[in-house]
Amino acid sequence: MAGELELIVPTLFGLEGPCGNELRRLGLSEVRGENGRVRCKAEPGDIPRANLNLRTGERVLLAVGEYEAADFDALFEGCRALPWERFIPRDGAFPVKGHSLNSQLHAVPACQSILKKAVAARLGEKYGLQTLPETGALCQVQFSIMHDHVTLMLDTTGPGLHKRGYRAVGVAAPLRETLAAAMALLSRYRGKDPFCDPFCGSGTIPIEAALIAKNRAPGLDRSFSAQKWRWLDSGLWLEAAEEAVDREYRGTYDIWGGDVDPKAVAIARSNAEKAGVADTVCFAVADAAAFHRREPHGRIVTNPPYGERILEKKEAEGLYRAFGQAVRGLPEGWEVSVLSSHTEFERTFGRPADKRRKLYNGMLKCDLFTYGMVKK
Repeated sequence: MAGELELIVPTLFGLEGPCGNELRRLGLSEVRGENGRVRCKAEPGDIPRANLNLRTGERVLLAVGEYEAADFDALFEGCRALPWERFIPRDGAFPVKGHSLNSQLHAVPACQSILKKAVAARLGEKYGLQTLPETGALCQVQFSIMHDHVTLMLDTTGPGLHKRGYRAVGVAAPLRETLAAAMALLSRYRGKDPFCDPFCGSGTIPIEAALIAKNRAPGLDRSFSAQKWRWLDSGLWLEAAEEAVDREYRGTYDIWGGDVDPKAVAIARSNAEKAGVADTVCFAVADAAAFHRREPHGRIVTNPPYGERILEKKEAEGLYRAFGQAVRGLPEGWEVSVLSSHTEFERTFGRPADKRRKLYNGMLKCDLFTYGMVKK
């Protein structure tokens, strides 16, 4: 199907910028960020490319239409007027889910029911069917209603993009893969410097750093909903995968993850194996309070316990204090990025951050504290 499409990529709050940059690097046009999502224009072949390559987006949604609706009649008629038959075949399954914020239509189950009936009415009319079988490929309808503005979309991804497929088992309070990748990208890591995570847990940050260093598309080892859509040429998925593999780098990288828990380290090694980067990342049982490196420059990107879910607050503060002392012993060319929700992090770490960036780890509001040239 030729013609220009619009994609909407939801993100964790604070990651709209990195996700927009990724879309621009993929060559997509008219990229613009909104709260919690990024929009862009696209051709059909960009659906596979975005799904395979995006590191910081949560999923790739295909925009079907937008309109204003302050009552159920407007919601129904606006939906029925959209060209659903362009994307959903006569046997397509089209469940509906979504959310409503600050709108007169605030009852989500009622909105789901109205929109489902409207899509069915449109498809039934176009295909000449009283009852739609819904036995074919999944065409998940998503809706967003904000300030009475309705956006209707189809989910091309399926399970979220953070589900890379390598993390079969995790440890307590795991970091989402998309957030881990964003932290590495925000540190400007591109594979040249030593990269370390002294609180590596199940290894997500070092593994995402290794995928970045190798320029390996994070979606190569999984499948997507839109692969079963008949209107989207299956050859486009093969082309996108071949293009992604051709762009991979072959090199030697210094990526290290450490944790005091031997079980976590064993899990991290297993996850790196599944991700295909076991030869790129080194994991070790190590205490962050004793962290040291002799190289003149490098990057630390880490997500220590916050004192909310894993350790008590005082224990976390002691950990930050000891880690801060260890970091101050590094050569001056090292840069440090630490994600924490602890309100007293800078005080206990021992130095105000050079830069703070608000991010969300799940529903938990955090700051990414960045220290430039580390001073002794």
